[in-house]
Amino acid sequence: MASVLTRRRLILAKIESTYGTDPTPTGASNAILVRNLEIQPLVADTVNRDLVRPYMGQADQLLAQTRVEVSFEVELAGSGAAGTAPAYGPVLRSCGLSETIAASTSATYAPESSGFESCTIHYHEDGIRHKLTGCRGTFELTGEVGQIPAISFTMTGIYNAPTDETLPTPTYANQATPLIFKQGNTTNFTAFSYAGCLQSYNFSIANDVIYRELVGCTKEIMITNRAPSGTVVIEAPTITAKDFFTIATGSSTGSITFQHGLTAGNICTVTTAQSDLGNLTYSDQDGVQMLNMPFIAVPTSAGNDELSIVYT
Repeated sequence: MASVLTRRRLILAKIESTYGTDPTPTGASNAILVRNLEIQPLVADTVNRDLVRPYMGQADQLLAQTRVEVSFEVELAGSGAAGTAPAYGPVLRSCGLSETIAASTSATYAPESSGFESCTIHYHEDGIRHKLTGCRGTFELTGEVGQIPAISFTMTGIYNAPTDETLPTPTYANQATPLIFKQGNTTNFTAFSYAGCLQSYNFSIANDVIYRELVGCTKEIMITNRAPSGTVVIEAPTITAKDFFTIATGSSTGSITFQHGLTAGNICTVTTAQSDLGNLTYSDQDGVQMLNMPFIAVPTSAGNDELSIVYT
């Protein structure tokens, strides 16, 4: 019997038109180039029977609430063509973000609070296919000087029995070559209108993702809330240059934004327009004092505007 090789893996993802119904993603159209790909092929609540018998030994157990979890990273890069969504757009949409396409111009992702979309993910491991239907999840976006910025996804889907399937031949499209997070590639950084020296950026959408299975109802992965937050690390400015301490102890919010990428089709701008600073701390890097600024991203009274990710 041939061995199943860990290196021979891929995932496909496609938006579902009907929740929980497999839209049949293909290698030719729906392959996503990822890294750090991991799967928990069977996640369940274990129910022990706890039988009373006149002899020792285990009682059997039953599995309930069966589901699948998959995690992976994508490089923060555009599709290569302005106005075309990146290949991982279906996964962003399945994390509670809307997608707005302006032809030949931009693809914009912003939070929503209802009408959540879902996707089906096919996870292939050298001839074994795990199919996750009704997938929804959460993500974290990170950028650090000298590294490739990335979005880390954690997705939960409805369990379907795995099958032996021929490994699809993928066509990797709509994922441009990434750029290192560094001076020149990453530009237009400001925090509360201060153009500081940025070392790292971290942001989590922090969706509450639950699996719900009730008698008489459809199995569903639900997003029930989000609590977006992040941290930026910059060179500590003088108080005269920017008094972040007064901002943090006050009640005002402000924009934190940066642009990554240089050419049309591979530019991504991330903005949290109403950032609220938390407990500021100092750290040392190369003998230089750094300021660590945790923040939460809050919406205006209009709602669903605490974050935007725009590909141009």
